[in-house]
Amino acid sequence: MSDLDEAVRAIARVPVLLVALDFDGVLAPIVDVPSDARPLPTAAAAIGSLATLPDTTVALVSGRGLADLAAVSGFGSPIRLIGSHGGEFDDGGAALDDAQRERLDRLRAELHELVDGEPGVRLEEKPAGIAVHVRNAPADVGERVFEAVRTGPASWEGIEVTPGKAVLDLAVLQVNKGLALDVLRERTKPDAVLFVGDDVTDETAFLRLRPGDVGVKVGPGETAAEYRVPSPPEVATLLQELLAVRSSLHG
Repeated sequence: MSDLDEAVRAIARVPVLLVALDFDGVLAPIVDVPSDARPLPTAAAAIGSLATLPDTTVALVSGRGLADLAAVSGFGSPIRLIGSHGGEFDDGGAALDDAQRERLDRLRAELHELVDGEPGVRLEEKPAGIAVHVRNAPADVGERVFEAVRTGPASWEGIEVTPGKAVLDLAVLQVNKGLALDVLRERTKPDAVLFVGDDVTDETAFLRLRPGDVGVKVGPGETAAEYRVPSPPEVATLLQELLAVRSSLHG
């Protein structure tokens, strides 16, 4: 049995458990067209069953906007959905003051002008910000757009920037997955947290984990997570194992 298997079996037995997961690259393979992303059936079945167990909270914590996350994941209550890196919770959206709303209007106008006509570049509008996606853009276009964003809107006072894989997320309030995990922990009062993520944006959550928690990084790259798996199918296997052990406690 691997160290990760032992860690999963141990955390499955805690009285109150929080399972927090990124979506893209964790439950769903990365795809060229974001709207085509879907969770692996085995992973979806596992978390759907986990969420029905006593004293077990399952939450998706994604950079996607909340409505987009709900649409591609197909999940809803009792699975919790947190979008926009923690800027949107399923029990209430981002609340902006007048200054933040004005800043968001200016940000929206500037980014639309900046990326207009750039092939393969996509803007994703969110309640508290906008993400600039270049996954489907030629490399030189992506580099040029990102440089213009970094030296332009990303440098404005009051703009929070979250870099990810082929994406720059700009928000008018401070959001990150670590802060979102803190909110979830405060609301659910778990004895331990399992967090699984694949992107650099997930590192803020890995850094918030405490003794007894389990962090799992999916794929390559530097990470603060203690454990690693190569791809979403292995995440599905991990979740199935977690479900089997925890179900046996409540059978």
